[in-house]
Amino acid sequence: MNNPRLFLWVALALILFVNYQTWVRDYAPVAPVVQTGANGKPLSTDLDSAVPQTTGVPAAAGASPATPSAGTGTPVAAVATAPETAAPAEAGSITVHTDVLDLNIGLRGGELNRADILQYPKVKGEPDPVRLFRRDGADALYVMQTGLAGDAAAGPHPTHQAVFKSSFDKFTLLDGVDELRVPLTWMSEDGVSVTKTFIFHRGAYQVDLEYTVQNGSTAPWSAAPYAQILHDMPPVERSYLRVDTYAFEGPALYDGKKYRKLKLDNTDDAKLSQDITHGWFAALQHHFVSALVPPADESYHYTLKVRGHEYLATAMGPSQTIASGAQGSFKSTLFVGPKLQAALEKIHPELSRVADYGMLTILARPLFWLLQNVHGLFGNWGVTIILTTFLLKLLLYPLSEASGKSMAKMKTLGPRIKNLQETYKDDREKLGRAMMDLYKREKINPAAGCLPVVIQLPVFLAFYWVLLETVEMRQAPFVGWIQDLSARDPFFILPAIMAGAMFLQYRLQPKPADDMQAKVFMILPLVMSATFAFFPAGLVLYYAVNTLLGIAQQWNINRRIAVESAR
Repeated sequence: MNNPRLFLWVALALILFVNYQTWVRDYAPVAPVVQTGANGKPLSTDLDSAVPQTTGVPAAAGASPATPSAGTGTPVAAVATAPETAAPAEAGSITVHTDVLDLNIGLRGGELNRADILQYPKVKGEPDPVRLFRRDGADALYVMQTGLAGDAAAGPHPTHQAVFKSSFDKFTLLDGVDELRVPLTWMSEDGVSVTKTFIFHRGAYQVDLEYTVQNGSTAPWSAAPYAQILHDMPPVERSYLRVDTYAFEGPALYDGKKYRKLKLDNTDDAKLSQDITHGWFAALQHHFVSALVPPADESYHYTLKVRGHEYLATAMGPSQTIASGAQGSFKSTLFVGPKLQAALEKIHPELSRVADYGMLTILARPLFWLLQNVHGLFGNWGVTIILTTFLLKLLLYPLSEASGKSMAKMKTLGPRIKNLQETYKDDREKLGRAMMDLYKREKINPAAGCLPVVIQLPVFLAFYWVLLETVEMRQAPFVGWIQDLSARDPFFILPAIMAGAMFLQYRLQPKPADDMQAKVFMILPLVMSATFAFFPAGLVLYYAVNTLLGIAQQWNINRRIAVESAR
């Protein structure tokens, strides 16, 4: 085994890895589309059902709260517990503007049906911000709904179908103020009043939700809090030219012990029904997330309903009974915004998992921590990548030194190896034994170069996922023509530099014994640069810098070995 051959296999493994991911994303099984009849109702019975039972959800005596479920003939999930579900579809809305969010909240249920992330433009240099929620028909349906559900026989409840009132139609976080409270009110005919308050904070994407219930009726009143995300996800055409189309999009769950991405075409995931304490539900897309985070000490019942490419993720809490004349409250936390890991961890210690690095999380998280700390010193993500690559190279230097010495010594043995090849050209077995004897006499281990390369492969893949998933690097400029390190190099200059560096690195290594292998190595830089041309520019920058540092190190080692051999 020699080092050039190992490099060849590693390069081919990288190419196969990228192509395998592309194939899996493009040709993975698609959830079946549910056909509909003339009445507009699904022919499938998966979601065409009455309000499900609240199995496993603690409830007060005499209370039987209904779980929100997907409705029939309409994408809007309905809690069929109150007469107000027959109210007009349009109930008005209010707008909320903070320093980081611009939202529209429907007065029907206090539904979040538009959320513009002000500091994150959809396209760099253009004014339109990223939009998470929408119900305007211009794009796929995506809303967040919250409410208090209860027994239909006990009268109406302030579900996400109930009509609330607001004293103002616009709320703005003023300069110098750190908190904005947006109250919505609801009252039943028998005297139960509910104030549903959304609490926004300066510079934060966290939204606290509080219900204050005043039971002015003559009987006890019971309700269970719930929150749900309704999302229609039409299939997206994958494009090799856009890495963002390969990020996971869909529901995700933390069940108190582990993080799970839920796949709509997975039978078990599509029928999720589980009691969870200290968990959360989220809807993921590239760089952004909406999440439901119940109180940590309360057991919530989590369900996922799927119809075609539409899903409804619901978290329902325990029922609480409020005595006549008494007051009660319910609290939960919502998140609407970018996957900023530090901000997410403040809400729930495991919520930062939505910045999903896949199987290489164990390497990617420390790598991101290192990148973040270096960036704190220099303020430029391109410079950060270069310096981090240098630090990683320094960390692996002892292994690289051993590998480099082995390659340098093998290169000095080139004439002797060629002589052995000519002597035993007709007997491969004798040639192998003669070369092993030569390596033993010269104290050379031909496999010494394996370990550094094997270690660098997972680091490279971890870098790939950090650049793909980390919103902190989204649209981050470097220098000159590189204005977005998370996108490909628009002029393919970095891939060209990488190809040149790889070719120079090849020239510093021992020449492969096989002529065909040598020819393959000659064209490998072109193959690699063509593959990397559509990778994030930050990843190409890392690989190019890593290769250039390897060249400098190998040149220095070759020079030292040549001096020692001349003595």
